[in-house]
Amino acid sequence: MAWMFCACWFLVTGLIWFTWQQKLRKSASCQQEPPSLPVLPVIGSLLSLQSPFPPHVLFTQLQKKYGHTYSLMMGNHSVIIVNRYVEAKEVLLKKGKTFAGRPRTVTTDVLTRDGKDIAFGDYSAAWRFHRKIVHGALCMFGQGSASIEKIICAEAQSLCSILCETATLDVSPELTRAVTNVVCSLCFSSSYSRGDPEFESMLLYSQGIVDTVAKDSLVDIFPWLQIFPNAELRKLKHCVSIRDKLLQKKYDEHQADYSDHVQRDLLDALLRAKRNAENNNTADISAESVGLSDDHLLMTVGDIFGAGVETTTTVLKWAIIYLIHNPQVQRRIQEELDSKIGGHRTPQLSDRGSLPYLEATIREVLRIRPVAPLLIPHVALTDTRVGDFFVRKGTRVVINLWSLHHDEKEWMNPECFEPGRFLNSEGTSLNIPSSSYLPFGAGVRVCLGEALAKMELFLFLSWILQRFTLSVAEGHSMPCLEGKFGVVLQPVKYKMNARPRAGWEKHKGSPC
Repeated sequence: MAWMFCACWFLVTGLIWFTWQQKLRKSASCQQEPPSLPVLPVIGSLLSLQSPFPPHVLFTQLQKKYGHTYSLMMGNHSVIIVNRYVEAKEVLLKKGKTFAGRPRTVTTDVLTRDGKDIAFGDYSAAWRFHRKIVHGALCMFGQGSASIEKIICAEAQSLCSILCETATLDVSPELTRAVTNVVCSLCFSSSYSRGDPEFESMLLYSQGIVDTVAKDSLVDIFPWLQIFPNAELRKLKHCVSIRDKLLQKKYDEHQADYSDHVQRDLLDALLRAKRNAENNNTADISAESVGLSDDHLLMTVGDIFGAGVETTTTVLKWAIIYLIHNPQVQRRIQEELDSKIGGHRTPQLSDRGSLPYLEATIREVLRIRPVAPLLIPHVALTDTRVGDFFVRKGTRVVINLWSLHHDEKEWMNPECFEPGRFLNSEGTSLNIPSSSYLPFGAGVRVCLGEALAKMELFLFLSWILQRFTLSVAEGHSMPCLEGKFGVVLQPVKYKMNARPRAGWEKHKGSPC
């Protein structure tokens, strides 16, 4: 009887909401709204989204019927899908502050303690102040900095030593550890050795978060489903609790030996800003009001730690897959490395300008397999427009980066892996052949870690390819080019063989 009552209550509520939405649409009939997928009471457009294809591919295909910009309903949430760079840049750049909001969902609230981070936190004065603090701290290790270059090179050296010891392996955990140690050095001034139990625990919780958060699961679309048992939500909460224990441990250690005279890492920078806010005599300014409570600090470090590791590691894994599939690209990079650097020293950041083909290859990996093919959804903070279409306040806007990066009108043979598209006709310098290329987003919500990620990708790949030729592991099929959709587009697990190149015997070379 209780179930029947609940079902009737939800049905009536849904019909009332549906009727109200229709009245709103009629009242705004003077405004042209985007074409819409079919909408049903309560469930919205969910039936029209049933497909064997992942969301970014489906949204790209739906352009044929609905145009470059169209709308749909996820339950009672109005969503606009943007598939073309003209409208994408309007949302991200021209009207960046208007579309700077973030949606609140059950899973992201669990992950971020109700939006107390930067990536999923809503746009506000506190958010802007918080982001400025983090940006300043990251600039302390900024592009070209000797300290961050040494950290990355040390991890590249360690990674290469492991490849020497174990020629055939699943490289994923080793890449993850290397990138984790770079981010740990920035955030906590610490690192993990191979096989460290804390690192193994971190691997498990990170994968659990990637598998469950921000995937438009039913509990995100219909929050009331939280009252029922939910295996994915239970898994997410468990993984977040493990993460939070680790973060709290690092936080407590930093508080215990904090000094106003030394800034070792990002956590020190945040603690200094927090103490300055607490010591401020202005009554209306507090650590909480400017986004520097303990929760804010922990969630921001969790942001940098989690996103900074997962995204860069994923790009490296995709890069290796495409190099295995395209040995001619690998050979050309190695010829470039041999010509410009040789075997007497290891690559440095200052070599980036003289290795255009490697840089072009990195750009092509970011194009053909964008880490976040749908970016993180934006929210309109006021009534506004996108192109010719009216957008109501509170509407969610999804930028389909996959569509931008695979637009046949912008990219010749977009499904082909062709690094040369990012080079001039002589192949001597880099260019951007299309405006439809936004691998790190743009505007006020642009990725904070863009500069760091580019440094890591260049140094890790140049070190590996200088020493090794990569191929599919003997007895294994070629790595799959289809990704696993989630908060990032992860490649399927694969094993590879790393064969030392002539002249690069075991342990040859030294850190920067």
